[in-house]
Amino acid sequence: MSFKRRVVQRVGRLALDMVPDDAKEAARRKLAFSIKAELGPELRAELHAQFRAELHAQLRAELHAQLNAELHAQLNAELHAQLNAELHAQLKAELQEQIKAELKAELTQRLFLLNALPGRVEAFLAAVDAEKTANSFDVEKRALDLRRLIRSTAGLADDVAGQPEAGDLLAEFGFLHAYAHILKPAFEALRSRRVLYCGQCYYNNWYLSRALRPLGWKADVYNWDANPATQIYYHGEDFRLGGDVPLSLEGELGFYLGSLYAYDVFHFSNAHGIAFGWSVQSAAARCAGMHAEIHMLNALGKKLVYSNNGCLDGVSQTAFSKWGPESVCAICRWQHEPSVCSDERNLAWGEFRNSVADYQCTLGGNRADFNDDPRVHEVPEFCCLSSELWNPEIEIPEQYRLPFLAEGGVRLYHAVGHRDERTRSDGVNIKSSHVYLPLIERLRAEGLVLDLIEPTGIPNKEVRFLQAQADIFLDMLTFGWFGANAREAMMLAKPVICFIRPEWLESVREEIPEYADELPIVSATPHTVEAVLRNLIAHPEKRREIGLRSREFALKWHSASVAGKRFDQIYSALLAGDPLIRKAAR
Repeated sequence: MSFKRRVVQRVGRLALDMVPDDAKEAARRKLAFSIKAELGPELRAELHAQFRAELHAQLRAELHAQLNAELHAQLNAELHAQLNAELHAQLKAELQEQIKAELKAELTQRLFLLNALPGRVEAFLAAVDAEKTANSFDVEKRALDLRRLIRSTAGLADDVAGQPEAGDLLAEFGFLHAYAHILKPAFEALRSRRVLYCGQCYYNNWYLSRALRPLGWKADVYNWDANPATQIYYHGEDFRLGGDVPLSLEGELGFYLGSLYAYDVFHFSNAHGIAFGWSVQSAAARCAGMHAEIHMLNALGKKLVYSNNGCLDGVSQTAFSKWGPESVCAICRWQHEPSVCSDERNLAWGEFRNSVADYQCTLGGNRADFNDDPRVHEVPEFCCLSSELWNPEIEIPEQYRLPFLAEGGVRLYHAVGHRDERTRSDGVNIKSSHVYLPLIERLRAEGLVLDLIEPTGIPNKEVRFLQAQADIFLDMLTFGWFGANAREAMMLAKPVICFIRPEWLESVREEIPEYADELPIVSATPHTVEAVLRNLIAHPEKRREIGLRSREFALKWHSASVAGKRFDQIYSALLAGDPLIRKAAR
């Protein structure tokens, strides 16, 4: 080797040692990214093989040797240029070896933890069993321990502090998805009286959750509906997307992952409402397939309950339109809107719903298509409300007081939620406004004193002040069953006119004979409603008698306290492993 070459090498080594630490670190960081990109694929393939002894080659052996002072005088411009190039190459090689070592160590640790995961789960289960035997089991503490175990095995920080980044949460989700079969027993060991209502179904979830708490349940409501227009139907929530849960992927996914450790029963409601929020749904679909976040609940042993709602919930137009005497589909605003209602859309939803739900609640006997599944039950108690708020004796605030009617006057109540969206241009809608409004005008023309209450846009908690002043409620005449408005009326001791489809009533009777026998709804069709309405207008004593029965019925079947007791039984049976298959006459 030439004297010049030896000088360059020795000078390079000395110069590298003389570079300040911060400059070295800056250079290391500058080169690290490019080296990782270059070496990543090669290293990942290499690191899965047996580690070779030669990867532990000696580094920097001569970097700390000192050069003689005479060499400094011999350096010239040419040597300085060559020195820069050689220092760069030497530093790059050093970083290359360092990165190899770091990646190798990381992979080794990950493989070690993964191999140890079954044993760690077994140890976790043994600790839980011991605590349960000693009556010292703290589910919240153990849930935290389980999450720490999972995150550390996934190579993430043990504790989730503040608002983690999306990448961190997606990594945790991916790990849970990949190893759910190993982790399921650990999640099942945490099972206790913990239920989360995901989404909103009017106010039903809210009052049901409040009724379960005195019975020893941790029962919370998560409102992931961020639409301002629909908030008027809700009475409360424990968590709200866009409030304490940030309206972002980090917020939605963070709440979802936390819920896996915090709850054992997940109760969803409404068609296409088995979800935690659309951001979570989209991200999970990209990572692991459509509805991956819901299938994860199944994979971890969680119990899923679903409350059926509406004509398009698992039932095709083709099947539903066959219900007589008149087809409700023929007057529906959405009949020819496939993005809202179609055979394909409705049945696809029904298939998914039935594939993930352990238990389903419905009311009305619509046993067509996917509603004929033995896991679909008639459960009137889910449609619960507060008997205190809807009290016949409530005091009416001044701003809601209606003027007194002349003697013999009758006040009618007819409401259509989202009237503009649900009504065709010709005034036709499924609430039968096109039947009631002309009828009322004809009766007024005969001299009858009729006042019509048609509220719109009023918060549900306040609309009861108008409802309480009505004499007769006018509900749907073709659908075949009644909804929230009729239940509110019955709790307020008001008579309700609504078409009750005989086939559906008999279907309800098979599972709950008492409910079918006691139902106080005054049934009518578009062809019979005039006679029915005239009769109630002419006989106030009959209205009072039906009203009293209606209140008793609502208290027995639709009050929050009754709902709490019923779902205490349902959820407890599910957690105990009972499949709860539908049988005749419970």
